[in-house]
Amino acid sequence: MNRFPFPVTWWVLLGLFAALLSGCQGPSSRFLTQAGQPSPGRLPEILDRGELLVAVSGDLPPLNMKNKTGEIIGLEIDLIQSLADAMGIEVRFIQTPFPKLISSVQEGSADLAISGITMTPQRNERVPFVGPYFISGASLLTKNHDLAEHQDIEHLDRPDRRYAALANSTSSQFVKNFLSQATLVSTENYEDAVAMVIAGQVDGLIADFHICMLATWRHPDAQLVASRTPLTVEPLGIALPPNAPLFLNLVSNYLNTLEDTGLLTQMKARWLSDGSWLSELP
Repeated sequence: MNRFPFPVTWWVLLGLFAALLSGCQGPSSRFLTQAGQPSPGRLPEILDRGELLVAVSGDLPPLNMKNKTGEIIGLEIDLIQSLADAMGIEVRFIQTPFPKLISSVQEGSADLAISGITMTPQRNERVPFVGPYFISGASLLTKNHDLAEHQDIEHLDRPDRRYAALANSTSSQFVKNFLSQATLVSTENYEDAVAMVIAGQVDGLIADFHICMLATWRHPDAQLVASRTPLTVEPLGIALPPNAPLFLNLVSNYLNTLEDTGLLTQMKARWLSDGSWLSELP
């Protein structure tokens, strides 16, 4: 169910997209191999199943997170829900630790993964991506105001520094590559990492800017500060299964449609410009 109102053009878009998909269902939608033999593809399987299986971390506000009732909400959730609505099927979000998102798609336990996944060449060797649907960048969350204001590598990269970063993330790789003298403390989720910053167990957290800013909003008494100058540029994409060209084509076309009609901008405004949703969190 969509969590924010859409203009009439939205429902027109859904109708047109559903009409295009109606010709893709059933055995006739199976694409042919070079030998001319029918080969089942992921898209026909999804349509036959009537359910889209989506791997998300569930702890990456405002992209995806759990509300007070345990429901996963966020920008990415609305984006994928709108895709499923247009396909005329249900969607099931499967909470998956960030380090296992890509493998869940590779192994087939999820049809796609979305959770602030930066499109890198190394990840693209494993799965194809559609996007970017959002451009982010790594920032520093810290209680040390001097550290936040002076972000040159020489100031950050010292043996006495300790930085937390999400395991297997581009932020973690950034610490390894550019802050090699400092100690990297890998975490499974951002909640633990922020708690370590507040407790003084690490000098800071290297994470996407929106993660750092939200931490300052949610912990107003912790004297946290987030640097506003990005350390990196992070294009976020949707990870899809290898060897699924029809599904890749569908998701790519749909994302382009959301962008061209301005509907993706509306979704971003809901979660990135208006903090009213913070009251929904535990």
